[in-house]
Amino acid sequence: MNTSIAAIEAEQLEDRKALRRAFILTALTALGLIVGVIFQFSHAPQLTITLAFALAYLAGGIPASISALQELRKGILDIDLLMVLAALAAAAVGEARDGAILLFLFSLAGTLEDYALGNTKRAVTSLMKLNPDTANLITNGQTKVIETHALKLSDLVLVKPGERVPVDGKILKGQSAIDQSPITGESVPVDKREGDDVFAGTVNGHAALEVRVTKLAGESTLARMVTLVTQAREQRAPSERFSEWFGRRYSVFVLLGSLVALGVFFLLKLPSHEAFYKAATLLVVASPCAVVISVPAAVLSALASSARNGVLFKGGAALEDFGHTKIMAFDKTGTLTQGKMQVHDVISFSSENWLSPLVALEQHSEHPIAQSIIAHAKKQNLMIPEAQQVEAVPGKGLQGFVNKERYWAGNRKMLEAQNISLNPSDENKLTLLESKGKTILLFGSDKILGVIGIADTLRPEATTALEQLKASGVQKLVMLTGDHKGVAQAVGTKLGFAKEDIHADLLPQEKLELVKTLAQGGSLAYLGDGVNDAAALAASNVGIAMGVAGSDVAMEAADVALLADDLTKIPSALALAKKANRIIKQNLIFALGVMTIMVITTLFWHLPLPLGVIGHEGGTLLVVANGLRLLWHYPKTKTETRAATLKPQSV
Repeated sequence: MNTSIAAIEAEQLEDRKALRRAFILTALTALGLIVGVIFQFSHAPQLTITLAFALAYLAGGIPASISALQELRKGILDIDLLMVLAALAAAAVGEARDGAILLFLFSLAGTLEDYALGNTKRAVTSLMKLNPDTANLITNGQTKVIETHALKLSDLVLVKPGERVPVDGKILKGQSAIDQSPITGESVPVDKREGDDVFAGTVNGHAALEVRVTKLAGESTLARMVTLVTQAREQRAPSERFSEWFGRRYSVFVLLGSLVALGVFFLLKLPSHEAFYKAATLLVVASPCAVVISVPAAVLSALASSARNGVLFKGGAALEDFGHTKIMAFDKTGTLTQGKMQVHDVISFSSENWLSPLVALEQHSEHPIAQSIIAHAKKQNLMIPEAQQVEAVPGKGLQGFVNKERYWAGNRKMLEAQNISLNPSDENKLTLLESKGKTILLFGSDKILGVIGIADTLRPEATTALEQLKASGVQKLVMLTGDHKGVAQAVGTKLGFAKEDIHADLLPQEKLELVKTLAQGGSLAYLGDGVNDAAALAASNVGIAMGVAGSDVAMEAADVALLADDLTKIPSALALAKKANRIIKQNLIFALGVMTIMVITTLFWHLPLPLGVIGHEGGTLLVVANGLRLLWHYPKTKTETRAATLKPQSV
């Protein structure tokens, strides 16, 4: 990870040096052009005019020539070669001034493009500056300042009020509000206390914190973000691959077409001066600069904009695909609900003390249901025995031994697996709990000993976020869960899902198969918590993992990673992706349209070379500017402003 960040820093340094050189050469090209024009109008000696234009040709033409030759060695004929040939052709017919204008505008456009697109890199790599270079290490009760990369796992660091957190860690002492906006995009500081996780690059609020290091500096969430977004720049969208493919092949066509056109001009008995001039103009106006640059300008800007707001796209393909989403499928627990389950009902079917052995089993699970039962047991001050040979039964529950007696805990499928049936009275009790939206957990041995009723909490922004998705053009919203049908219907109905789009009682493999079926249309986005839903995320057209700050596994599992547990990011990200797709289309249509008009004008009428250069380079700059609008504008939705006023709802 450190190597990756060091490489990015080195790349930034080289970019700055290259940009400085480009500005100097563009300035020299402009100087040669201006002096040459002044000398022409003042009727200065021809030698001085030639020397002035020679400066413009050398400053503007040598860098393009070097680049063209490097590409030719790879067997690629690029746009730089076309521009140099056009300038030389203009000089050959006595129009050195027009050639100098061409080289100046071409150099200026290239420099401005590098500067503008460099903004996307700078917006991404500015994340690295959020990480402090030093940290306050606590050893033997004393604090000393050391470099952040020297910290080791389990080291204890002091984070003073107003300081940035240097590493990912867990709070051991203290309570404060943390500004997590640089990482998760959350605009409101989040209250943190003992046991809560904190992330490198976030800002501590009003109180000192003692934090135990859980990740090395080069492996922090911030470092992972930088690496993923950097990799995303290299993963091209389909439109981007098309523009590059088009540019390379079309450049060959332009060169050959200009030679053919020159031959036709001679056959039409045009004066050689005019024939060469029109051919040179054709080389310029037919060059696909704007087509080639139009897509990456929009894609890179959108990637940088979304990263600043806590949404990481794994490249242009994910961005473009997400913008075409027509169906969105959601996991329930931890996605539409907060995953903060609480025990609400404890119903005994036996006089035995069955809660202690249940907790003994559940201590071997990380599932939110298990954690809620353990938390409930702690309030009861129960003595918990040890469980042995505990094993998970996928999609059903747990089984194991406590005090040499076999027990099981799970859902209705687990009950069926034990070949135990419910009497009508007990069935009514369970049905009543499920109708209230409560998840039930059955526990027993050779018979049912009891049942736990557990309620989760809907995310406060869930309803409005789903409404916003419908309004943005998503045609179908689907909920998938392994929970019982009664619970799923209660939750889904409250959130506004159509009855036929609520799929319950799903085993992991069944959920995966359903996602594969929905994805056959090519426009499915699946939203889950990242780790438990890894297979479904991979099977969907666009997999979205939510609330993955601190989780490298979840970041890797999805095409889109939301660092915060915030459903309002989904409609906002979708709006951004749709806008990026619109701008890509606008750019391609505009670039191809301008190029077509200028080519036709050159072939059948007369288009002055300077005007053709202005149209060519001006069009290139316009599509870049259009794409860069995404860099500074991240779509905000009504959901984001309304969600803050909503309160969680129990389900």
